[in-house]
Amino acid sequence: MKREKHEQILKEVLDEIELALKDERGLTAHQRRLAFSLSLGAINLLELYLRNLNVIKEGSRINHQWFKKRKDKIVDQLQKHMTSPIASLAEINKMIEIIKKIEDKRDDIAYGSPTTEKVLQDKIYLFFELKKLSKC
Repeated sequence: MKREKHEQILKEVLDEIELALKDERGLTAHQRRLAFSLSLGAINLLELYLRNLNVIKEGSRINHQWFKKRKDKIVDQLQKHMTSPIASLAEINKMIEIIKKIEDKRDDIAYGSPTTEKVLQDKIYLFFELKKLSKC
C-alpha cells in the first residue's frame, strides 16, 4: 500500500477519535467504530513505520489478528514480511505490546455488550502512544 493510502486511513481514524472525544454522549456512543478504527489505525501506523524504515517487503500486509497471539508468534509472522532482522528495530517490542493491548478485547468491544468510558479512553491513549513511537 502506498504511503498516501496509509496517511488517508490514519486521517480517518484521527477524525473518528476526535468526533468521539467531542461527542457530548461520550465515548461509548462510538464504541464499535472506535474498536474498528483503533485497530485499523494501529496496523497502519505499524505498516507506515516499517515502510518509512524501508524494511517491509513490497506488497506485504500486516493482519490485526496476528496480535492476538503470543509475542514470539507475532515476531515470527512479522519477520516473514521483512527485509531485515526485526530485532534491529529499536521500538518494535514496545509497538508490538501496545498493538496487543489495543487488539485485546477488540471483538468484544466491537460486537459485544457496552463497555466503559475508561476502557475506550485507555485504548485511545494507547493509540496515541503508538503514534508517538512510530513517529507517523
